[in-house]
Amino acid sequence: MNSQFWNQVKTKYQLGKLIYGKVEFHAPFGVFVDIGDENVKGIIQIPDFLDSGAMTPEMYPEIGSPVGAVVVGYTEDDRNQVWLSVKPSVLQKSWVKLRVPVVSQV
Repeated sequence: MNSQFWNQVKTKYQLGKLIYGKVEFHAPFGVFVDIGDENVKGIIQIPDFLDSGAMTPEMYPEIGSPVGAVVVGYTEDDRNQVWLSVKPSVLQKSWVKLRVPVVSQV
């Protein structure tokens, strides 16, 4: 793709921006996310899930699950990927408030 295409992608999906999509496909190295753009795919790689601990493919969100993630980079080649992160520390830096349900004990 040309530089005009990538300028448009970078304007629409700015670094640090929270975007939403649905998990579309699992791969050994992460998950692909449909971000509602036929020309670009979102990707969350294994290191971009957790701040600490080991993420494994068995822990991936289910295919079809909604996901909110922060744009952290791009693959500017024929893969046309927007790199995403769901690490709590990255979400906090983007001023995203995480909502954790309170579990009450009876």
